[in-house]
Amino acid sequence: MTNVAIIYYSSTGNLHEMALRLEKAAGVEGADVRRRHVAEIAPDEAIDSNPQWREHVDALADEPTATPEDIAWADVVLLGTPTRFGTVASQLQQYVDTLGPLWAQGRLADKVYAGFTSSQTTHGGQEATLLSLYHAVAHFGGILVTPGYTDQLKFVDGNPYGVSHVSGPDNDNPLGDGVLDALDHLAARTIRISRRLTDAA
Repeated sequence: MTNVAIIYYSSTGNLHEMALRLEKAAGVEGADVRRRHVAEIAPDEAIDSNPQWREHVDALADEPTATPEDIAWADVVLLGTPTRFGTVASQLQQYVDTLGPLWAQGRLADKVYAGFTSSQTTHGGQEATLLSLYHAVAHFGGILVTPGYTDQLKFVDGNPYGVSHVSGPDNDNPLGDGVLDALDHLAARTIRISRRLTDAA
């Protein structure tokens, strides 16, 4: 059994929908999956300024949040963040910043990692955000498994660094078939590579 942790931050729900699709795809591959959103750290006045943000925070209130143990448990770690000026959202970065003790013990190394992201605009910093996210993976000693162009479907979504979605200026653009297919491919590819590494060990 391959353990897959999907650890993400979502403010208005786009990353949440992507995480749900990854969870489904990993389950199809026979993986044991933990989908965990990271804790919200923004002040209430910021959250209340955007009704979509407040609605999403309230909707996730009873769901478990990510802990360092979730990443220690996993063989595959799929990290998700919206773009924040071409870099990682502070909420996900705060979670990463709690992983120092596991890093010091070597418990973040030798796992398969990949990322997914969303922005409101086309070319809204998606690739830069994923590359920024992968700086942490390099420090962990993780095994970065990007999708590249390993399947024809990647020529539809066009992102070799991970999976990205354009939510639109009102955050109401649903996940299209190209993004859904790319998410399925990312889950299947990372699980397959993890199993090959395990078999070779």
